[in-house]
Amino acid sequence: MDFLARATAAVGGAMVLMRRMGAPRTAALGTAPQIPPAKPQGIMTLKMPTARGWRGTEAPVPAPGLRVNAFARELQHPRWIEVLPNGDVLVAEALQEATPPRSLLDRATQATMRRARALGVSANRITLWRDADGDGVAETREVFLDGQRQPFGMALVGETFFVANTDGILAFPYAPGATRIAGPGRRLVAFQPGGHWTRSLIASPDRKRLYCGVGSLTNIADEGMAVEEGRAAIWELDLETGRAGVFASGLRNPVGLAWEPTTGALWTVVNERDGLGDETPPDYLTSVREGGFYGWPYSYWGGTVDDRVPQDAAMVARAITPDYALGGHTASLGLCWMPAGTLPGFPEGMAIGQHGSWNRSTLSGYRLIFVPFADGRPSGPPRDILTGFLSPDEKFSYGRPVGVAIGPDGRSLLLADDVGDVIWRVCAA
Repeated sequence: MDFLARATAAVGGAMVLMRRMGAPRTAALGTAPQIPPAKPQGIMTLKMPTARGWRGTEAPVPAPGLRVNAFARELQHPRWIEVLPNGDVLVAEALQEATPPRSLLDRATQATMRRARALGVSANRITLWRDADGDGVAETREVFLDGQRQPFGMALVGETFFVANTDGILAFPYAPGATRIAGPGRRLVAFQPGGHWTRSLIASPDRKRLYCGVGSLTNIADEGMAVEEGRAAIWELDLETGRAGVFASGLRNPVGLAWEPTTGALWTVVNERDGLGDETPPDYLTSVREGGFYGWPYSYWGGTVDDRVPQDAAMVARAITPDYALGGHTASLGLCWMPAGTLPGFPEGMAIGQHGSWNRSTLSGYRLIFVPFADGRPSGPPRDILTGFLSPDEKFSYGRPVGVAIGPDGRSLLLADDVGDVIWRVCAA
């Protein structure tokens, strides 16, 4: 029996055990989630559907009162979206690249990820899509910026375009209406690549600072804290002085970033640790305090200790409890503030792209959801905006949601689907 067969057999046995133990019947959701006790797994559950994609006229299922259409097709693993002031839509096309496996589980994980189109050769580019006639479908495509290293977050401040590659933040001169940027760019901040590779980016409302999410290298600091220095954090970059540093920490993999306009607070969605069960701990949506510490790797959901990790009692005592649980292993990545009236029947709140789980016995996520807000805080259960990305038997994924943004018209949402290689547009029916 070769290494992959052995790993698959071992993983299968763990999944059978999980089913016998019983998967949670309800997701850990909301401001006061019911989080099951941790059940550390000797062999972590691996379960990911085979990437199938969309065929013919197939599309996700919109909530009542909404409709969906393909804004752009035939991309190469689209991950993140930035809408420019003139209505041009930028899409970062990038993919996790394989590194030499260090264990049998690494090999099995990489094989699983390739089957799901989550591992391969990265396009390393940003493309520009223009819908000149405003019909909700882009007519033109240009390569806006290429030769990058796993580009993800983007931000435009004045006539400077910023890109967050996996190894740092770069600045490029931009002329309004330009369809291409040339040149190497100017490096402002350097990050260590590897592990959680995405680097989201958002400008402050006054356009004086940038904030960037940098995920951990490992699951629970498996290789020690020294290699996690500056990671599992949100960074702040002062554009006037050039000073950069950690704004908030203990956030295992903070990806989407958004501003809540009532309080002016920065919010993020965070992918929590693996290997403790289907719903333990939940991924979460939270406001982010300057200097705040959110528990990783020592604890989760505030002060719940992860006893697999060498402990630091002082750090656990500092840990802030997140604001809103999103369910275990939903891989909530995309985030944008959605003003009331953007979509009919939806108040103000956060739109969240849930990429979907690969590490639980019953799959979760694989949808675009909405969390309502009132007075600057989450105010109710999540609602579906788009579903239908996963086959009912959980064997195939037609698509996987990632980045989400308000469309150029202000009355639609754009969603990056990195398995379908599509940018979906959602609007009133």
